[in-house]
Order: sequence, then C-alpha cells, then structure tokens
Amino acid sequence: MKVVVLGAGLMGKEAVRDLVQSAGVTNVYLADLHTQQAEDFAEKLQSDKLEVIKLDATDDEQLKQVMGLGEVVINALFYTFNEKVAKMAVDIGVHSIDLGGHIGGATDAVLELAEEAKAKGVTIIPDLGVAPGMINILTGYGAGKLEKVESIKLYVGGIPVEPELPLNYNVVFSLEGVFDHYTDPSHVIRNGELKEIPSLSEVETIHFDKYGELEAFHTSGGTSTLTKTFKDVQTLEYKTIRYKGHAEKFQLLVDLGLLSRDNEVTVNGQSVKVRDVMREQLSPQLRLGDKSDAVLLRVIVSGEAHGMPATYEYNLVTEKDLTVNETAMARATANTISVVAQMIGNGTITKRGVHPPECIVPGEPYIEEMKKRGVIIEETVKTQEAHV
Repeated sequence: MKVVVLGAGLMGKEAVRDLVQSAGVTNVYLADLHTQQAEDFAEKLQSDKLEVIKLDATDDEQLKQVMGLGEVVINALFYTFNEKVAKMAVDIGVHSIDLGGHIGGATDAVLELAEEAKAKGVTIIPDLGVAPGMINILTGYGAGKLEKVESIKLYVGGIPVEPELPLNYNVVFSLEGVFDHYTDPSHVIRNGELKEIPSLSEVETIHFDKYGELEAFHTSGGTSTLTKTFKDVQTLEYKTIRYKGHAEKFQLLVDLGLLSRDNEVTVNGQSVKVRDVMREQLSPQLRLGDKSDAVLLRVIVSGEAHGMPATYEYNLVTEKDLTVNETAMARATANTISVVAQMIGNGTITKRGVHPPECIVPGEPYIEEMKKRGVIIEETVKTQEAHV
C-alpha cells in the first residue's frame, strides 16, 4: 500500500510515524512546502519506506502529481485545502481522508462530492480527527448495536496533565481554533429539534479517574455531521472537557468582546483587532512545550436493544508518549487517520463515495487497531437486565 501524506505539521508527521511501522504499508510520501522539518523528522525515523517531497499545494499540477503517487491520500493540510484535495482525489481516482474543518462549510463541500466519488470508485472520508472523528466512529459503533437510538452525549478534552494557573490549559492545536470553538454557536438536538445554543454554556461536572472532578461545557464544531446522520434522536450534544473554572474565565473574555473576530481598537492612530492582540499575548503563555498533555473522551449512546433500554459507553484516557515525545492529542488524532487510511488500502473499508466517519468506519477493528498503538478505548454496556 502506498500512502501520500500532505502536510508535515504535527499530525502529518505523527501519521507518518505510524504508517512506516505498519507491515501493510510499502511506501510513504511526506509532502510539504517547507521540507526542512520533514527531512529532520525523516532523519529521526530512519525508514527506507519514507520519501520527502517538496510541494506547493496551491500549484494544482504539482498537487495532482504528488497525490497520484499513492493509493490513499492523508490530507493533513490546513482545512481550507480540504475541498480542493477531495476534488483532486476524485479527478485522479485515489482515496482521500482529512482531519476535518467545520468552519466555512469545508466538510459540507467535501460531502457534496459523493456521487462523483462513487462513480470514480474512490472513498473520501472527512473529519477524521478526535472531535469530530474518533467520537463519530464510536457513536456509529454504539448506535449500530441499538435498534433505536434516543440519546447521544459526547465529551472530549485535551488538557495538560499538570495544570498551571491562571487558565489551567495548554494549546495542543491553534489558539485561533480554540477562540472559534468558544465563540461560534454550538449545535445540539433537544427534544428531537436542532437548536443553536451559546458555547461555554451549561457547565456540568464530569469525573475521570486520576483527574477527579472536571467541567464540561458546550463548544462549536464537535457534532459536525452527527446532527444530520442522527437527526431523529431526542438528544444529541457535544461538550468540551477542561479543569474547573476554565469556562467562567473564558466567558469573561467573551463578554468583554476580547475574542470577537470583528472588534477593533485604535492605538496611536493604528487600528488593531482585539482578538489578534489576545492571540499573540496568550499563545506563548499557553504553549504545551515539553509538558505532558492528556486526551479524555466519553461517548454515551442510549436507546433500545432487544426491546429494552440500553446504553453503550466508550471511555478513553491517553497521555503523552514520552518515549517518542508524541503528544496525547497527536496519538489520538494521527493514529486515527493512519488506521482509517490503512483500512481503505487493505480492503477493510470497501464502500465508495463520500461518507462521514460514523457511517463507514467499522468500530470493532478500529478500537482493536488503536489498542495496538497504546490508545485504549473501553466499552461499557448497561442494560435494564444486567450490568456488564
């Protein structure tokens, strides 16, 4: 199996780390405009499967040639490239998956290629991160075990193992993305109806062993395609997990207008966006650096099985792999996209067209493959008759 990885950022590189260690993968092409970091990474891996290629993704002809080297393309570029890469994949007849990007309708644009992709015999899967991504796969798996799905509750958080005041938080993706998730409205299903509610709202307590009592609150983007796939449920909601008090502190910043995309102030005759100032001020303070992070996840799918109430719950706690300096977020995200790419390449996934993760990625082999990589997802089944 030949795999092309577009983008030598953190997730692209960590996907490559897994790919070169996988027996079924013969060639891996890591493509980026700035090849130095890719070359440095390749030097550490010392794998003869890996080839680094210089790529300007804005150059259509170059992108086409590089994507054509593989059977499956992992798109780890910025989400603004998702539609372009998916269209190119359909045009040249290769499978393609991406890390998602609900902002600006990127995922919706990819899903609209469904008929063209099916006609070309290729598989395209968007949104293969953690949230969306892993939570979609686990939701689909749990829902598939029920005759009727009534409620889906999702909780995910990337947090530092050792919190530091004042925010008890470190950035594992971009701070700009965090601001978006905290300020854009959150989509939920309540009493069978799709609704918009403010992010950072409805804070609740959630418990994870070792981490104790944490808080969870609504943020945008996490539900992604799930509100359409499971539009007939009574309840569907996604909440982000943080240390206690985090939501209140960020709510104050939102209320003061400091995270607004539009607010500007004039300083010494120069117009400055307040959000830009906040991002530049906070980014260096919130960098994870050499500190350890953790990803906490809980997916609760409830309904009926065999005519009785039943709930399938999935829990994950994973921390930074200190042996290779791989963050917990990278372990969860990059391994997910690598595993699914290999499922397409080895024939585990045969459905063609464009499909969200919950509709196409088989849960049982996914959980098994993630376990092999040290990312342990535990299933708990609760029924009225018995507790397993």
